[in-house]
Amino acid sequence: MDFIDYYEILGLKKSATDDEIKKAYRKLARKLHPDLNPTDKEANKKFQQLNEANEVLSDPEKRKKYDQYGKDWQHSEQFEKARQAGGRQANTGADFGGNFDGDDFSDFFSSMFGGSGSRRTQTKFRGQDYTSELQLTLRDAYTTHQQTLAINNKNVRITIPAGVENGQAIKLKGFGAPGINGGPNGDLYINFSISNDLRYKRLGNDLHIDEQLDLYSAVLGGEITIETLSGKLKLKIPAETQNGTKTRLKGKGFPVYKKEGEFGDLYITYEIKIPTHLTEKEIALFKELASLKD
Repeated sequence: MDFIDYYEILGLKKSATDDEIKKAYRKLARKLHPDLNPTDKEANKKFQQLNEANEVLSDPEKRKKYDQYGKDWQHSEQFEKARQAGGRQANTGADFGGNFDGDDFSDFFSSMFGGSGSRRTQTKFRGQDYTSELQLTLRDAYTTHQQTLAINNKNVRITIPAGVENGQAIKLKGFGAPGINGGPNGDLYINFSISNDLRYKRLGNDLHIDEQLDLYSAVLGGEITIETLSGKLKLKIPAETQNGTKTRLKGKGFPVYKKEGEFGDLYITYEIKIPTHLTEKEIALFKELASLKD
């Protein structure tokens, strides 16, 4: 991806603390999330840049390299190797055109591995890998779908298989930083962050939900219709169903990653809803029922 000023993206100074970086990221993530900016065509790109900035500046080692090398931070190891190689050859009398220090490493690297008129063999280096976070809802992760990502100012359409898990990563080969001196490009690793759902709790490939039952259906039995991620289902309720009763619907849970047609199970826990605002007649009937138990 193109170089961006990570501190500027987060609205911070270079002296920002780890806590300030964390707070700035959380604030901007809520503001710039593509789902909250459907009319902004650049929303996805801005959000990716924000994640990239946070990924680097929240990591002490990466931040140190970024602060030291600036736009060339991703090639810091290659620069260091070049420095060491330069030092060894200088000791044997090789002509590098003088000493170097401070901010001269970019010029040195260019002269050593690709400068005009260089007589030395150019060494190929593989490009740096990129990492990015892609946020999904549980419903997004339930179905195989496509999303378009902005990578190196190009729109790349990727297919996200159903059943991906929170924290899972996929690799896009060759979509990282360009190689040096004809070396291969790095790769792009996309980490999935799946938000919690208010209704469904996911445990592996199984889903768990709570479903309210009215008192009369719980006592007498009946039929209810529930909403699932795959659509509506009709369920028969046995008479005398107790509060907290759990039932399992086999194969109605979450799809198994990259296993077409395989699903986990759906577990339903029934919560008995006690009626309120009873009429005098209803109260009298409940009293009559209570007396029959004596």
